[in-house]
Amino acid sequence: MASNKITRFPSSAQTTEADKTPKNDSKVKVGVVQASPVILDREATLEKVAKITSEYGCNGAGLELLLFPEAFISWYPRGNNFGVVIGSRTQEGREMFQKYWESSVTVPGPATHRLGEIARDNKLHLVIGVIEREERNGTLYCTILYFDPSGVLLGKHRKLMPTAGERCVWGFGDGSTIPVFETDIGRIGGVICWENYMPMLRMAMYAKGVQIYLAPTADSREAWLHSMRHIAVEGRCFVLTCNQFVKRSDYKEGVDYHQTFASDDPDSVICSGGSCIINPYGELMAGPNYESEVVLTAEIDLDEIIRSKIDFDPVGHYSRPDVFSLVVNEKLNSAVTFVNGAPKQASNEECSEIEGKVGKLHL
Repeated sequence: MASNKITRFPSSAQTTEADKTPKNDSKVKVGVVQASPVILDREATLEKVAKITSEYGCNGAGLELLLFPEAFISWYPRGNNFGVVIGSRTQEGREMFQKYWESSVTVPGPATHRLGEIARDNKLHLVIGVIEREERNGTLYCTILYFDPSGVLLGKHRKLMPTAGERCVWGFGDGSTIPVFETDIGRIGGVICWENYMPMLRMAMYAKGVQIYLAPTADSREAWLHSMRHIAVEGRCFVLTCNQFVKRSDYKEGVDYHQTFASDDPDSVICSGGSCIINPYGELMAGPNYESEVVLTAEIDLDEIIRSKIDFDPVGHYSRPDVFSLVVNEKLNSAVTFVNGAPKQASNEECSEIEGKVGKLHL
């Protein structure tokens, strides 16, 4: 378990090349978590993450990567419309959105600090879906956070395209947060839920060389499983997908969620999961599970990726760049850009460069 002492974790800019050194062994132990958060309770959910991770990290099952579902901290608001209909909003819906915002995560902030501790204490790569908030503008984003085994927050991915009613409460990500990270266990990257149906986003991930393709989701339909198997075959990568398993009893009694439920039976299932792990040939290595909260694990062999590419490589010998091409805009897009017209003082480096050029002119 994490100690009570709070330490400052380094930024991703301080990651050394040693942190990225591949292992001698091509085999990696991975896991996907299928569980419910403590709905709208960020701190309690963080402790649930700590408990699960401690059972499967270095002091437990020895996993090297553990993936949690989409919007795990602190809620995927299935069935809630936040009082929004075309042409009208309700005060109750606005208050529900405020509760949702208050349970969300600032990146970086105290919650990411705690997650870094959990990753460090269990010596694994921790990847988790959160609802991220922008403190200045009030917008929420559906985000994946990546932590390495030393507790470093490597970065994040914001969902590019919220689906249907999600657009009422989540903002849109941009190309600045579609990373694939080079790590000691291979190249890892994630795409959230129905973003996986965006062919060009998948191609961008393949072009970045993703080996462990992470797909946290809120979709428990059978069609989702078929999609994940297709992506594994198409991308010649290992696919880890996980979903929440939520029952009516996970919603606290006496709390008004401003929504109706199909059943008040505490054992009725609201989200049935369907988490699984798939190899580059589309074969199931673990799962799917539709029955309960569970952690599914597998040992994957990254060498299998090379073996699988003898007959197909979507961005290599099976691509046709002379016919098809894709341009990805990775710039950070901002609604407001401030241009300071005041004279700028040159930095020491710029001064040295100018002096060098002047010296050459005098020669």
